[in-house]
Amino acid sequence: MTDFIHKRKTEHIELSLKEEALGKGVTTGFDHYRFVHNALPEINFNHIDLFANFFGYSLKTPFLISSMTGGAELAETINRHLAIAAEERGWIFALGSTRVMTESEKYRSSFQIKRFAPSIPVVANIGAVQLNYGMTGEQCLRILEWTEADAFVLHLNSIQEIIQPEGDKDFSNLLPKIEKLVRQLPVPVGVKEVGFGIDSSVAKKLTDAGIRFIDVAGAGGTSWSQIEKLRSNEKIKKQAAEAFASWGNPTAECLIDVGEALPNQLMLASGGIRTGLDAAKAIALGASHVGFARGVLKDAITSEEAVLEWMEVRELELQMAMFGTGARSIQTLKESSRLKKV
Repeated sequence: MTDFIHKRKTEHIELSLKEEALGKGVTTGFDHYRFVHNALPEINFNHIDLFANFFGYSLKTPFLISSMTGGAELAETINRHLAIAAEERGWIFALGSTRVMTESEKYRSSFQIKRFAPSIPVVANIGAVQLNYGMTGEQCLRILEWTEADAFVLHLNSIQEIIQPEGDKDFSNLLPKIEKLVRQLPVPVGVKEVGFGIDSSVAKKLTDAGIRFIDVAGAGGTSWSQIEKLRSNEKIKKQAAEAFASWGNPTAECLIDVGEALPNQLMLASGGIRTGLDAAKAIALGASHVGFARGVLKDAITSEEAVLEWMEVRELELQMAMFGTGARSIQTLKESSRLKKV
């Protein structure tokens, strides 16, 4: 069974790079917003500050590598390149699902990247549904020990699990288990979707359960139902998945919805974020941190130098958006009145 999981991890990496992995007929929603240009910003570009804070960590940027991979030979190379680059540029690094660490020692080292990234936050990750399939608080504590993670995230992926050939479909009574895990773990616990979005009603339940941060992870980028469709040999599931190619709440809509309902909740944005300009819009809509995944994956396979170059472009794009709106800091950008709906 564990060899099958390692194989699935490799397939996920390979299929994520295909155009067919993207959702169809759905966008992030950021195309409905634009910044009003400030011709006289009255700031020095060289003094623009991307500083951000994440649970006591002072970071050079508000960016993170969103949860992607681990548990496969190729994942070890990818995570090493990402970790080295994230350490240099000051990005948060979120690991892919770490459940396999509790089932097999094979490729466990692919998640153990803290030695490459000692000064930035590392976030461990499991599927929340695994709490209904035997995953215990003790195992999660073991994952924290193995990864030396500074935070823990539970991902929600209900639609993906239905199409996934070996999917786990019992999402019943998860909230009490999430609340219990929050109390058990000594690090901040967050929740993220995998690209279909979190709305305010779900976000409120999670916040009431003690969740410390929410990554809305909306639609507009990778569709995991499409990836599982590409993996599946089941004719019925493949046909059903096609109807859900445009499923999900656009990332911009999630940010507005959750932000209005829970103004004090730490909110992260991912899901189809492609540029630093997208990131600037996400921050202006309430996100404290912005995550990238698929966009950096190809470079992460190549080298840490390729990842570093990719990161520098995203950072420059964000700085340019801030300069163009007269925002000297991330907080100023967050409070900007220059983002307009069009």
